Amino acid sequence: MARMSDRSPEPTAPHRAGFACFVGRPNAGKSTLTNALVGTKVAITSNRPQTTRHTVRGIVHRPDAQLVLVDTPGLHKPRTLLGERLNDVVRTTWAEVDVIGFCLPADQKIGPGDKFIAKELAGIRKTPKIAIVTKTDLVDSKALAEQLIAVQQLGQELGIEWAEIIPVSAVGDQQVKLVADLLVPLLPESPPLYPEGDLTDEPEMVMVAELIREAALEGVRDELPHSIAVVVEEMIPRENRPADKPLLDIHANVYIERPSQKGIIIGPKGSRLKEVGMKSRKHIEALLGTPVFLDLHVKVAKDWQRDPKQLRKLGF
Repeated sequence: MARMSDRSPEPTAPHRAGFACFVGRPNAGKSTLTNALVGTKVAITSNRPQTTRHTVRGIVHRPDAQLVLVDTPGLHKPRTLLGERLNDVVRTTWAEVDVIGFCLPADQKIGPGDKFIAKELAGIRKTPKIAIVTKTDLVDSKALAEQLIAVQQLGQELGIEWAEIIPVSAVGDQQVKLVADLLVPLLPESPPLYPEGDLTDEPEMVMVAELIREAALEGVRDELPHSIAVVVEEMIPRENRPADKPLLDIHANVYIERPSQKGIIIGPKGSRLKEVGMKSRKHIEALLGTPVFLDLHVKVAKDWQRDPKQLRKLGF
């Protein structure tokens, strides 16, 4: 028998790095899961459907791997030019990632929207797919078991072989780490793609605009979410401030489509806009690590979702 010292050391597992994409119909919990995995807010969350417009890359750093999460808009039947462009973004992203996580909420039966996406996924043969049943904190064990069986059957009907089916609650922090554990082995062997400490590759101005838009979406009427766009015009340090008391001036415009919507955003005597400013400023200061003076203005960009010129101006 070989002596202990003669044994060769255990080979270390190769480092893996690559891109994973969460897909699902609007409001399936994709952004909340992204934030939970990264450990901080990189994607805006809202109970309004279709609030993600940029593919946010959240970066999960581990000793054995680097997992880059691409958070896409929910695939949906488009009603506007903006909707068509968002769907194009989704399909392009699917074709480029190493693994796809299909998010289906535990508290809602599989519907036409889920089947529409599953059919599209079935056409992408080579990319491994994990089914993630989200929002498990909202259902009992019987309803969860039924949903897991339904997801399995959906794959069988369409010829999708799920690499895994996993129940998760991002809000309750249940099985979030396990999602990363299951995604990592499906990534290619590779050194890290981003420097240690980077949590996203989104430009700061885009993230600040998203945080303002998230605050503006809270508590507004149902017809408004799609009509709100935010553009940060400039972010400049205030001059002549003492080194230990910096202040960053941020000037941003909140765009809506019709003059009648202005009052909804501004509120009586400017109360809503003031609240939007206070809420978003707190998140912006946490993101940037510096005190901020936020100057918000509401402007009308008539029917911007249907106008190619306006869409370009607003960054779509």
